[in-house]
Amino acid sequence: MYHTKLKDLSLEELKELRAEIAQAITAQERQCKQEALAQLQAKARQLGFSLEELAPAMQRGQLGTKMRYANPANPGEIWRGRGRKPRWFTQAMAAGKSPEELQI
Repeated sequence: MYHTKLKDLSLEELKELRAEIAQAITAQERQCKQEALAQLQAKARQLGFSLEELAPAMQRGQLGTKMRYANPANPGEIWRGRGRKPRWFTQAMAAGKSPEELQI
């Protein structure tokens, strides 16, 4: 836990903390989704089906283009990796981030 009061942090420190929190949230959400999918697949197998048989839209290509990248400072800002790159993506690249680090 953080023992430092937020009001004692500088603006830069607060921005860094926000970015770290956003990355932690994204990683935690990804982990929860993977666990949920594994549980659903196991249950479907237990019942003698594949998950694709029970949920045909999950087959590749039927869900549309997947969200691929999220802004670490604001996970609500997403980009599918198509078209013009958003400003936050180009700024992250200029700051030394790799596209893999921004993937959802």
